[in-house]
Amino acid sequence: MESGDHSQERGWKAWLCVLGAFCSLFSTFGFLNAIGVFQATYRETSLKNYTPSEISWIFAIQLALMWAPGSFFGCLVDVYGPTRTMVPCSLLCVFSLCMTSFSKHYYQIFLSQGLGFGIGAGGNFTASMVCIGQWFVGRRGLAIGIAMSGGSLGGVIFPIFFTRVKEAVGFDSAIRYTALIIGVFLAAACLLVTSPLPRKRWNTQQTWFQVSLFRDYTFSLYTAAAFFIMWGIWAPFDYLPEMARQQGFTPSTSLYLISIINATSLPGRILPAYLGDRLGLEKVIISAASSTGLAILCLWLPFEFHHSHTGVIVFAAIYGFVSGAFISLLIPFASRAGSLETLGQRIGAFQTVLGVSNLTGLPILGAILDQQHNTHFWGLIQFAFTSITLGTALLLVAIVIGRHRFKVSREAA
Repeated sequence: MESGDHSQERGWKAWLCVLGAFCSLFSTFGFLNAIGVFQATYRETSLKNYTPSEISWIFAIQLALMWAPGSFFGCLVDVYGPTRTMVPCSLLCVFSLCMTSFSKHYYQIFLSQGLGFGIGAGGNFTASMVCIGQWFVGRRGLAIGIAMSGGSLGGVIFPIFFTRVKEAVGFDSAIRYTALIIGVFLAAACLLVTSPLPRKRWNTQQTWFQVSLFRDYTFSLYTAAAFFIMWGIWAPFDYLPEMARQQGFTPSTSLYLISIINATSLPGRILPAYLGDRLGLEKVIISAASSTGLAILCLWLPFEFHHSHTGVIVFAAIYGFVSGAFISLLIPFASRAGSLETLGQRIGAFQTVLGVSNLTGLPILGAILDQQHNTHFWGLIQFAFTSITLGTALLLVAIVIGRHRFKVSREAA
């Protein structure tokens, strides 16, 4: 595949795999994109005695488990195929949400919605991305962008659906109805996601995390850049509704801001990925990363001091597009930041580092908010902007070094 045979990209099985991955990410990433709804809900109900930082650990572990076990789930796909990997993970997702509906204490919610759903979602996400990478080479960015847009669509639908159903039948029943929808889409994903490659034997000598990969300066710098950007990128997803509510938004309208972010991230995950395949991933991803930081600085921070409902809505719309563009290009760019021989191990190590970033980012932001008495948001906004700006600078350095090495290698040849 990597050698240049793109013929199977035009086959119907390849695009059915993309459809299945779309359904998978709708159910997993899409649900996780609604973390702001649960952060606000738990703050007012069963977890009102806990700080924002403590509550955010539930969602941090979810996000971390989407990435960290990537090497393990990738090996399961290679050995057993996507279906045998995704079916138990899908059942775990549905079971965990059902258990969440019966949970009343912090540890119960953490184990079910955080740990259980996070593991199941991570398995489905990894299997989907691995199989798309096996089917597509020349149009990999576009294929992954279309699949990732499923997460955006889920992030639009789930906050609205969950809020409306919760108002009608209560929180517990809303969780169960959500589990039903997720179960249906995951069932479709299990049927549609396939692999074109033969099965492999389990490698007992497999090294899950190779430190030696980071001797490649381009890869190590890009991984560090992604770490810092992902540290701050989830801040609006989790804390914008709470800020909006304090500024006079109605409870339902404040939660709809999450849907606005995800609605605009849907074209943000497809169009930039399409352009990246044609104009170069480097140009598009650096534009997306820098725009994400600028949106936080110029369109979010001012409305902390000068309240504006219209301004907050505009920020949500713009931020959704630019942040969605960066997220959709993460894996395609990482796959090019090194040699083909280390592709699988490199992606696994990259996802593990991102898992650590997602695990720590939200709790740090919550701790900053707690230090400001849960009423001022400029501290966490500045932290998010600083971490994203630092990551963007490292990304630019990685691109410059990568281009220099490519030029030197061509001259040597």
